[in-house]
Amino acid sequence: MAAKVALPPSTDLDTRLLILGSLPGERSLGARQYYAHPSNAFWWLAGEVIHEALIGMPYERRLERLKAHHIGLWDVIGSADREGSLDSAIRNAVHRDLAGFMATLPELRAIAFNGGEAARRGRRQLAGVDRYTLIDLPSSSAAHAGMPRAAKREAWLDLRRYIGATIL
Repeated sequence: MAAKVALPPSTDLDTRLLILGSLPGERSLGARQYYAHPSNAFWWLAGEVIHEALIGMPYERRLERLKAHHIGLWDVIGSADREGSLDSAIRNAVHRDLAGFMATLPELRAIAFNGGEAARRGRRQLAGVDRYTLIDLPSSSAAHAGMPRAAKREAWLDLRRYIGATIL
């Protein structure tokens, strides 16, 4: 089983909110795009947060729009062995230096974990770091089907407070 290597960060010096996943799935790694699987609700949820229809935009434009709203993307795991795309199949994970990376983002106020695995691993790595607000989000993955999209949306809309957006 070959190691899966995560994607580079999508951030800039104005990033206020960093959304961390665990490790991109097969489709995302193959496309070299965050949340590339069409059944993943990430782009819909992020679009709801920033009041923009991100679905349908070219990938690079989606990243630009997130950055325009001070949102960055990255992952907790830098590489790991994994068959398929499920977090439960992750083995031999090499974690990112989250605290070190976050120190390079001067405007960062909050870190949101997209799903339980990202939250468990990320919170463990950031234990003792109290400079940021840590937020556990319901996973945008279709594999997390136990929660309706409307309930996920409500949880994700809370991110607006960290980027200066208001809830409509």
